[in-house]
Amino acid sequence: MEGYPFNPCLTEAQYKEMEEKVASTLSGLEGELKGTFYPLTGMSKETQQQLIDDHFLFKEGDRFLQAANACRFWPSGRGIFHNENKTFLVWCNEEDHLRLISMQMGGDLKQVYKRLVTAVNDIEKRVPFSHHDRLGFLTFCPTNLGTTVRASVHIKLPKLAADKAKLEEVASKYHLQVRG
Repeated sequence: MEGYPFNPCLTEAQYKEMEEKVASTLSGLEGELKGTFYPLTGMSKETQQQLIDDHFLFKEGDRFLQAANACRFWPSGRGIFHNENKTFLVWCNEEDHLRLISMQMGGDLKQVYKRLVTAVNDIEKRVPFSHHDRLGFLTFCPTNLGTTVRASVHIKLPKLAADKAKLEEVASKYHLQVRG
């Protein structure tokens, strides 16, 4: 978000201010994007369990984020938003200020992308993103600089996955990364 430093330099007050701006912005989304924002601070056990069951809840940063001092004041100023269909999510102050996620079952990548573009455009009108003329959109991790777009596809390959070495070999041939 424009006007804010990245995680290691944020104060607790800035985390909370950003969370309020994000929650307010997301509450204005309409149509397919309309949903609910859940602050991590004070989250009920029932909501927490539902978000875990949905595989939406992010955890406190891994050892690399912790070493980079990116988990200060946890869980203050952090939250999760999802639309009613659970096909659009926003993570607030996890690794980056915002992480926008569009997903759905099936193979309709056009719809997934269209939803993401609509959301990005709607949100950026209200909360400008940090941008640099040469580097593009700015993120905490330099590997995500530029477009900041990362595409992932989850597919089941039980026979190939049974041999992890073979799976890695096939994936690397196509410049793909095996995760999860």
